[in-house]
Amino acid sequence: MNGIFIVFAILILATVFGLWYRSHNGRMRTADVHTAGIDEHGGEILDAQSIGVDLGSRATLVQFSSAFCQPCRATRQILEQVSGLVDGVVHVDIDAEANLGLVRALDIRRTPTVLILDSAGHIRKRASGLPRKADVLAALGELD
Repeated sequence: MNGIFIVFAILILATVFGLWYRSHNGRMRTADVHTAGIDEHGGEILDAQSIGVDLGSRATLVQFSSAFCQPCRATRQILEQVSGLVDGVVHVDIDAEANLGLVRALDIRRTPTVLILDSAGHIRKRASGLPRKADVLAALGELD
């Protein structure tokens, strides 16, 4: 009888964790200045040299991904759609494995991770996991 209660408790804990994980996965949040880079990358600012492309006139969507990451492919499609819809927005996909220094400096812990930079390169929003298109558009709207 005790075994049934243990199994039931494990199922409840796993369900609670799954619901928590699902609610936080891909959610846009305001970037923490303390984890948004180090001195060699300009503190909380990323420049065109560190990401490899010119910054967008309105915003830049920086995606950190890896080769075998399935959600990274879906994230890439969403961010490319958004950059095509909104004028002045540029999307750049950075291979996390090839840019470990930048990954460590920005405290990237999983792929995909999306950073939204304003026109000056300040990291304004951050999401770990697959973001929703509506959330990315809303985050871009908050930049104005």
